[in-house]
Amino acid sequence: MQFDDDADLDTSEVQDVRGSRIPGGRATIGGGVVGLIALLLALFLGVGPEQLGISSGDTEPQATASSVSQVEQACRTGRDANAREDCRLVAVVNSAQDFWRQEFARRGGAYTPAPTVFFSRRVPTACGTATSAVGPFYCPGDRKVYLDLGFFEELRTTFGASGGPFAQAYVVAHEYGHHVQNLMGTLARAQDGGTGANSNAVKVELQADCYAGVWAHNATRTPDESTGRPLITKLTDEDIKEGLDAAAAVGDDRIQERFQGRVAPESWTHGSAEQRRRWFHQGYRTGDMAQCNTFR
Repeated sequence: MQFDDDADLDTSEVQDVRGSRIPGGRATIGGGVVGLIALLLALFLGVGPEQLGISSGDTEPQATASSVSQVEQACRTGRDANAREDCRLVAVVNSAQDFWRQEFARRGGAYTPAPTVFFSRRVPTACGTATSAVGPFYCPGDRKVYLDLGFFEELRTTFGASGGPFAQAYVVAHEYGHHVQNLMGTLARAQDGGTGANSNAVKVELQADCYAGVWAHNATRTPDESTGRPLITKLTDEDIKEGLDAAAAVGDDRIQERFQGRVAPESWTHGSAEQRRRWFHQGYRTGDMAQCNTFR
């Protein structure tokens, strides 16, 4: 994955609170078994910790930044995105939002941007306080994507994904797929409490995978506002393989087999490895969000 060296990055789309203090309040989720269970439940679920029964106590904590954010200082151009992980993720956020903004306009609608929050250890959200154990998630209450960059090492070491820059891009694009669902009113269908291979929860997740593929298809065609040229200049077959591998690594069957030793389709909330690969590829192959109707 390559970015245009001369493109300007829009760091206003990322709130970097890594290293911030969070006074007051206590998250009820921690490490160990509880943290692992929360991670398995929340991974790419598209909802915040409130929906998982995670609360922040009686007081709502606030993150207090101790210095100017790292991305604001370091991530200025596409050249920075080609050199640094956090800047690369800023560029992916910019590219994803540029695409969805233009796609909504083409369809006669209006896209509302969603910031991505880079955090470390724990973070307050409109859905409650979350720790890094929850993994990446989208909170519909404040319309923000939350991401601890340390998760990407977990994706490789704990979940067995091959990793790589586009595996990270897939994670971000999947969460923005949930934001698109929220704007369109389909995200709420996952909140009916149902589980299983044919549940609405699975269908919502697979649609977000498909939307991630739609973005990937169009990423090298979407003009950047600063240059009029695409921010992402090259995606290779190897990049797409990284995305497909990451999608498969977080399939319900793979996770259950790895951590439980058996597969229980009746409890699925995300879809199997094969389903997640297939729907990401469906979006990437067609580039058309209309082809992502997993509810049909």
